[in-house]
Amino acid sequence: MAEETESRQLLHLVFGGELKSLTGTEFKDIDALDIVGIYPNYRAAEAAWRSKAQETVDNAHMRYFVVHLHRFLDPGAGKAG
Repeated sequence: MAEETESRQLLHLVFGGELKSLTGTEFKDIDALDIVGIYPNYRAAEAAWRSKAQETVDNAHMRYFVVHLHRFLDPGAGKAG
């Protein structure tokens, strides 16, 4: 079963930007969002997220997120990855 899960294409989006507040998720400037990319699985997306988060560690308002696109594309397909 693990091989089947790893071979399935579970798309993930990594993006980020500067937030208006440290306590929220509203972005300061939507036009300045950093779209890092779309990845075929969570492992690759997490690696990209970690890299971008580390690059911006000195800016407390900068946040990066991983979005599970596959859950939006096929909501009935389960919760893997």
